Amino acid sequence: MQIEQQIAEIQNVVDDVLKMATGKGATQAEASMSKVQGIAVSSRMKEVENVEFTNDGGLGISVYVGKHKGSASTADLSKQALALTVEKAIDIARYTSEDPCTGLADAELMATEFPDLDLYHPQQLDPQQAMRLAIETETAALDYDPRIVNSDGASYNANHGMRVYGNTHGINAGYPSSRYSLSCMMIGAQDDDMQRDYAYTVSRRPDGLDSPASVGQEASKATVARLGAQKINTANVPVIMQKDVASSLFGHYVSAISGGSLYRRSSFLLDKLGEQIFPQWLNIQEQPHLKGGLASANFDAEGVATKEATMVDQGRLAQYLFTTYSSRKMNTQSTGHAGGIHNWIVGDTGHTDAQLLTEMDTGLLVTELMGQGVSTVTGDYSRGAAGFWVENGIIQYPVHEITIAGNLKEMFANIRAIGSERDVRGGVQTGSVLIDNMKVAGN
Repeated sequence: MQIEQQIAEIQNVVDDVLKMATGKGATQAEASMSKVQGIAVSSRMKEVENVEFTNDGGLGISVYVGKHKGSASTADLSKQALALTVEKAIDIARYTSEDPCTGLADAELMATEFPDLDLYHPQQLDPQQAMRLAIETETAALDYDPRIVNSDGASYNANHGMRVYGNTHGINAGYPSSRYSLSCMMIGAQDDDMQRDYAYTVSRRPDGLDSPASVGQEASKATVARLGAQKINTANVPVIMQKDVASSLFGHYVSAISGGSLYRRSSFLLDKLGEQIFPQWLNIQEQPHLKGGLASANFDAEGVATKEATMVDQGRLAQYLFTTYSSRKMNTQSTGHAGGIHNWIVGDTGHTDAQLLTEMDTGLLVTELMGQGVSTVTGDYSRGAAGFWVENGIIQYPVHEITIAGNLKEMFANIRAIGSERDVRGGVQTGSVLIDNMKVAGN
């Protein structure tokens, strides 16, 4: 069955469910359904370890009886099962407490235009091809260097899916999407030291993935580079967060400006709208309609239209992120962020990664972060780290078993430079980030 026909059939199911809900006493209702078909293959030491097929789907409905909410879900799309699901949701609503902030997003915020965002590039889910790609990746990694002594495996994943959302304001829209990934993790040994590292590639398009050879070689190159890692003395030094871990830094910013943290008064950025948070040269744009973007969408999880926006304007906090519920708690409007952000493009200072090292001169290049020691309430930051010690702009040796610490307020304000070579494999696209000063705890 063609994907367009499948989406149309699900839209009919959603329409039927919404009519059932209003017919049984709901004043408002919303329903969503997703379906995913996929294959996942993993190999270890050039042998296939697992082959998994997925074919998942389910419909969820939320009903509002006045200001009472009830939700239920089902994987059975028969008329009888759908009717029972609606009844269960309405029964639940009768027993929930009244909440003045509950309900659908405002009707005028609903998406009305649905341009093609180039998210769907189907390819036959061929287990033989998947096995070949995983084994080719691992073979390239194992052949890279004699110090590569073992493998934690390679994996190939392909998923084709669709999502449909509708509510009683009249929106009933769906779109297909695809996602492919290839990854590899290797183990290296030198003398008494053993290290591991990984590499991965991800794309909406199967031909958008890096080659198996390049992924495998990158994983082994990173692993070998970590051999002979040392501890370093505790000091306050500049730190570069490599681009593939720098996105987490902006992830903490996302958490701090999200409505849930704000209405609970549990964010260090509460009441900071319009204030200088980052250096004046830094801008962050959100581009939800980026063609082929991994976080692109025409509407959020509540049907609210997404739109391009400046999230950080010349270093100033330009916008908070609100769902419908959190916006009502804060007496404002939804910003279309139910379900998350949509392709943040972080500005840069034009430095290449090599130029960032020169700019730092002496300090720590962080390539891995561990642990979750970050407080959105206070901004206090402390995480385990590994990476490389740099002197005179040149990498000297790998380091491990260290902790980097600071406070997000100072860390954001003290960003000296951001590289132009962006990591585009997630919802935040950023280059490596140079922070003027952090405490590095070692010996």
